[in-house]
Amino acid sequence: MSATYGLLLTVALTSLTLTGIYGADIINGKKAKKNSLQYMASVQVDGKHKCGGFLIDPSYVLTAAHCDQTGNMTVILGAHNINPYRKHLRRYTVQNKHKHPHFKDVLTGSDIMLLKLSQELKTNKDMKIVKIPGKSKNLKPNSKCLVAGWGQTELKNEVNDLLFTEVSTVRLTDCQTMWRKLTKTFPDKVLCAWDAKTKSGVGKVG
Repeated sequence: MSATYGLLLTVALTSLTLTGIYGADIINGKKAKKNSLQYMASVQVDGKHKCGGFLIDPSYVLTAAHCDQTGNMTVILGAHNINPYRKHLRRYTVQNKHKHPHFKDVLTGSDIMLLKLSQELKTNKDMKIVKIPGKSKNLKPNSKCLVAGWGQTELKNEVNDLLFTEVSTVRLTDCQTMWRKLTKTFPDKVLCAWDAKTKSGVGKVG
């Protein structure tokens, strides 16, 4: 990942488009290049994609707490196309789930969860981990960020290919105004970003 970009972990976690549609949508996204963004994870329940996530340790994937659903949870890593009929998908069993103790629902915040994989991955120049910044590291407004994930496009088509797009962080006061227009309660610990050209954006509930 380029030093000029921060990885906005919104798409892996929780997003809210400015049109008021809730979900992990990639608006005007492009297909990720081969062997790029190998830290991105598809969190699946009973073999179906539910949420994105990303590798932060050879044994741990970070995702959203609201992704904890009944069923057999597994994680696919190192694949851009997560079509279930593809051969040789690297699927890992989730050994333990650790949700934030204060999580209640998406709009009240603390929507974060660690997944302990059943085996440790061997990382290399392609399969890297995402380094989590410390509390003292704050993204300034208009910082360029990258969002990536699978799921629905702006046309509501389900896609199996990993998509990405670039957004910029937004001042919290501006983000609060946007949320009020959607008649949504603004939760604590939020990082907002959007694309000024397409007027699409995301708001991560931390």
